[in-house]
Amino acid sequence: MSYIDTHCHLNFSPYHGDLEVVIAHAFEANVGKLINIGTDLASSKESLNLAHRYGDIFAAVGLHPHEARLFNDKLQLELENLARDPKVVAIGEIGLDYFRNLSTKDAQRVAFIGQLKLALKLKKPVIIHCRDAYSDILEILDEVYLSNKSHSLGVIHSFSSGTNYLQEFLKRGFYIGINGMITYPGNQHLVTAVRLCPEDRLLIETDAPYLTPQVYRGKRNEPMYIIEVAKAIAAIKHRSLSEVMHFTTNNAIALFGLK
Repeated sequence: MSYIDTHCHLNFSPYHGDLEVVIAHAFEANVGKLINIGTDLASSKESLNLAHRYGDIFAAVGLHPHEARLFNDKLQLELENLARDPKVVAIGEIGLDYFRNLSTKDAQRVAFIGQLKLALKLKKPVIIHCRDAYSDILEILDEVYLSNKSHSLGVIHSFSSGTNYLQEFLKRGFYIGINGMITYPGNQHLVTAVRLCPEDRLLIETDAPYLTPQVYRGKRNEPMYIIEVAKAIAAIKHRSLSEVMHFTTNNAIALFGLK
């Protein structure tokens, strides 16, 4: 068995000079599969192209809340056409970001709702970005996504809240994505959340090139560093690394239908 990095952005500019080397290093480090995430139409196309080049790389397509102002019927149709490809395993990265507000809240909600409906239509899970918007995310999920019995659930990417919101997402059946932030000092609320999160609801991710684990801070993040996330979870939950690999990999396979 090997690790699965459930969230990375290998088509982003920090890898333009050595992408193949980065991917090779990941596979050598026992990262057996990667899910590369789109954030707009162009990066979604790039993500799918990369997935077609590598058998063990899969794609997610979607419009990030920062880009929500670009959402319209034409873009949604183009995303749908991409998402019908078998190598697209999720709709994402979608959601709400009230911290930076690079698109208005109204535009973010429209784009989020539209893409949730797309996920329902195609019966694919969602990868949700949430920053300073947990209450609105939950409200929209309840009204639009979870009221439909055919939903495929999804993951709360880069979870950074405490136990109250953890319980709300768990109650709704979502997975919890944990990345390099779990290694940062002074993050006790996240440590507590990981400790309380059931093992069958945890996923590991790097969000590379962002959120480099503490031991490598100052360097570009890479999928090979997923082991640092696994080490932190192992220490928090008093499990071995192989046990963390086993349950997080099985969770990723179950949610995304990986083969």
